[in-house]
Amino acid sequence: MKYKSQSVAKLYFIAAIALFVAQILFGLIMGLQYVMGDFLFPAIPFNVARMVHTNALIIWLLMAFMGAAYYLVPEEAETELFAPWLATLTFWIFLIAAGATVAGYLLLSYSELAKLTMNELLPTMGREFLEQPTITKLGIVVVVLSLLFNIGMTILKGRKTSINLILLLGLTGLAVFFLFSFYNPVNVVRDKYYWWWVVHLWVEGVWELILGAMLAFVLIKVTGVDREVIEKWLYIVIAMVLITGLIGTGHHYFWIGTPDYWLWWGSIFSAMEPIPFFMMTVFAFNMVNKRRREHPNKVATLWALGTAVMAFLGAGVWGFLHTLSPVNYYTHGTQITAAHGHMAFYGAYVMISLTMISYAMPLLRGRNAANPGKSQVLEMWSFWLMTVSMVFITLFLTGAGILQSYLQRISENPMPFMVVQDQISLFYWLREIAGLVFLIGLVLYVASFFVGQNEPEAAVAD
Repeated sequence: MKYKSQSVAKLYFIAAIALFVAQILFGLIMGLQYVMGDFLFPAIPFNVARMVHTNALIIWLLMAFMGAAYYLVPEEAETELFAPWLATLTFWIFLIAAGATVAGYLLLSYSELAKLTMNELLPTMGREFLEQPTITKLGIVVVVLSLLFNIGMTILKGRKTSINLILLLGLTGLAVFFLFSFYNPVNVVRDKYYWWWVVHLWVEGVWELILGAMLAFVLIKVTGVDREVIEKWLYIVIAMVLITGLIGTGHHYFWIGTPDYWLWWGSIFSAMEPIPFFMMTVFAFNMVNKRRREHPNKVATLWALGTAVMAFLGAGVWGFLHTLSPVNYYTHGTQITAAHGHMAFYGAYVMISLTMISYAMPLLRGRNAANPGKSQVLEMWSFWLMTVSMVFITLFLTGAGILQSYLQRISENPMPFMVVQDQISLFYWLREIAGLVFLIGLVLYVASFFVGQNEPEAAVAD
């Protein structure tokens, strides 16, 4: 850690990991409710478990992105953070708001929560991923705007780099597109049309800029490859991300009542979306192969390479599997969608967040470069357990989705939805087992920060 103000990132990273654990626990509860419908009912009904699972994912990733920004921007700008006190204040505001929202989901019915938070004044609740009360959404806006102000002023007074500017562009896009969560038209088609301006343009648009900036930063640090080489790759990848991702929004417009030209636009451009992810994979491996130093933080390098591979598989390959409109006609809303969502979120955003945390936390905790050997070995075990189990979760959900599509929508005698759910319950049980393995991997990840801390550390080779 070169700058004292980078230490604020530690708060964000710790909270992110805690919320990650909560997300997985509620995911396991949901998984069990797929096969044991009355599990924990009425204390935690399925709709509540799902809200907590998805909302915890969004909040902890935002926490990780903010921590990453507060860590890497001062180092890239070669100056202290403009207002460390503001970063600390907004952390506590964000954490308390997130905690209160989750408590509201668990302790109140959704209608009671809407009434308590006076949702009728500016109705925004009731949409998937955007279930947060309006007051929580306003809090998120305040927190993100303070982040943009803080890092923007830091960049303004310091060195301007491609990584900083692309990160700032990504975070600005995050803030701008989140504003559409406040637009809640009565017309269902129009509602869905603009709902994707938050959900798609986050995860298949501006978040990918944040991912690219974080990956480039870590690769510069662990490989020693010239900044100019990495930045050229970054520009190419980001350009392809924006071209394919923005117009590729159309693959969500196939069946919601929009004009049929979206069948072509959505199919063609979303079919191109795997290209930047493949380029990112080539980029990461190329940089590691060209490395000019052996950095002692080997596990951060492993996470960086894993991010590129799993993002390509999850967001690229599994996205392509059901993105063409003639295929999507049969698969839309099935477990194939869930398979793609799980591997894409894990590969692209969970893994890049863990990459950044694995690189930065040893430095934030006072070490010169890396966690000790025992800690890194444990973390590598966590990497493989989480990654392999996520591959199996994806495969099981894909199998469930293919069978579901056939039995429910293609066969000569289509079966009712719930009958099909019984037919594919084996896949749900297998998914739950893989989820338990994932949880073990996550526990090992947390444990790795407490193992072997008294061991001497290796020096960074130039």
